Amino acid sequence: MSCYRNGDVRCLITATLDLRLGLDRQGGFSLKMKEIRNLILVGPMGSGKSAVGRQLARALRRPFIDCDSELEKRTGVDIPLIFEKEGEAGFRARERELIAELVARQGVVLSTGGGAILLDENRQRLREGGVVIYLETSIEQQLKRVRQGERRPLLTGAPDLEGRLTELMTRRAPLYAEVAALTVRTDGHRVREVVDQILSQLPSD
Repeated sequence: MSCYRNGDVRCLITATLDLRLGLDRQGGFSLKMKEIRNLILVGPMGSGKSAVGRQLARALRRPFIDCDSELEKRTGVDIPLIFEKEGEAGFRARERELIAELVARQGVVLSTGGGAILLDENRQRLREGGVVIYLETSIEQQLKRVRQGERRPLLTGAPDLEGRLTELMTRRAPLYAEVAALTVRTDGHRVREVVDQILSQLPSD
């Protein structure tokens, strides 16, 4: 490679990134794309999975899929309405089918719903389907974000929002940790900083 002969540092860095990402020299995905593992974000509501996922996908030039948004697109209704009409069990069944399909793809950045890790089969599929990244977030940070965001079915009608979030986290935190290959703390960090942390920890193979 001419980079090595000329000692061009910028050229070497670009070539190394292309090899890691499976890009050909024209900027498109080469056959190595089939060797690239998915990057799967898990974590509680308000942890920033969607925002981080979008920027991570942009940085790596990969497709980004948000599970909840994809489910809404396919059903034609929003998540709260699915909960209202089918209950949590109905929503989880739909989520299970969608996860099974999406993790079978290759080279995508996937953002999952906060409860995606509740089912054993989902956790197994997530582990087998790519590098699982847990966005760890405090209850305090969640409170700030969920109060500003969209309606969340599992919080609707909760008289004590902090207590409800704590209850959910107590059950789910061990499952996030169980399934994760990487854990990144998001409190006090901008989205770009979280993305940089992930990129610095990703395996090079």
